[in-house]
Amino acid sequence: MRFHTRKWVKPEDLNPNQTLFGGQLLAWIDEEIALYTVIQLENNKIVTKYMSEINFMASAKQGDIIEIGIEVIKFGRSSLTMKCEARNKMTRETILTVDNIIMVNLGKDGKPTPHGKTEIEFVKDRIED
Repeated sequence: MRFHTRKWVKPEDLNPNQTLFGGQLLAWIDEEIALYTVIQLENNKIVTKYMSEINFMASAKQGDIIEIGIEVIKFGRSSLTMKCEARNKMTRETILTVDNIIMVNLGKDGKPTPHGKTEIEFVKDRIED
């Protein structure tokens, strides 16, 4: 799993227990997954179709740094299925895991459309020398 981004837990990210609000973490994950999908499919018209069971395993507090990791599981005809892990960079604990997140590629008409991708591409592989 590659960890693509880090977030710093700030006061506005906390719940009444003074730990990271789960909804804030899920928003960060949804945004990161969306950005990753847009880059992989080279299309900014994508939507989140499905997020499987979310397993919260630990918490984080103000000042902690959260890392979000993504791994592609499957390329569908018009979708991309990934799994995700968020971990606390400070304590090295896994905060949560999501086993399946499905993002769908949309056409100009807003309907699912084939993306034609079959494997992960890195930016360096797309740039001609």
